[in-house]
Amino acid sequence: MDDLAHAKDILEAALLVAGEPVAPSELARLFEPPLDTETVRKLLEEIRAAWSGRSVELTQVASGWRFRAKPEIQPYLDRLAPDKPPRYSRAAMETLAIIAYRQPVTRGDIESIRGVAVSTHIVKTLEDRQWIEVVGHRETPGRPALYATTKQFLDDLNLRSLSELPPLAELDTSHLLELPDAPAKAAEAGLALASPILGTPPAASDELASAPADEPGRDAPDTPPTLH
Repeated sequence: MDDLAHAKDILEAALLVAGEPVAPSELARLFEPPLDTETVRKLLEEIRAAWSGRSVELTQVASGWRFRAKPEIQPYLDRLAPDKPPRYSRAAMETLAIIAYRQPVTRGDIESIRGVAVSTHIVKTLEDRQWIEVVGHRETPGRPALYATTKQFLDDLNLRSLSELPPLAELDTSHLLELPDAPAKAAEAGLALASPILGTPPAASDELASAPADEPGRDAPDTPPTLH
């Protein structure tokens, strides 16, 4: 019993100082010999229960386990950061949403859904944020890149897997734009994430999206994000 209590203290301390999600397999290697996976899981669940009534909670995400401030506390902590959180255009959120719900997809797939060309800047912005990545190439002429979301994307949304994304039918799509020649259901997939899931203020995203485009029929570049 004392050994397990000590092991739990070690796991708790490791997660508190890690600053990022830690996989159970890595946590198991803190001990010699390594703890078995089931023991690690049980101890993590005990730690999670012990912290349940506090302002900080232990959560499981795609990359592992981490401590984070509860959502209702986070707005106060944001005041400690000198930089404003990044803002992304509505076009970037639509592109990310399509990739999240229809992955893997090519730029051509995204363009056919949105009814407008996808700016290279938008794709690069999402790649730089480590929310999307190239996972292969479609075996068609030109072998276009196939894009999918990353573990970082899931971690930032505090999700363990894509199956935890809200079903499209449950999302508020009242803010959807008119997309000529784009299928209605595909348009929902492309726009539903813009505000409800990623927390992009609709007014801010609309303002960014309404900026003049560099080329006819192409999205305006995003305002360069401040990433942290």
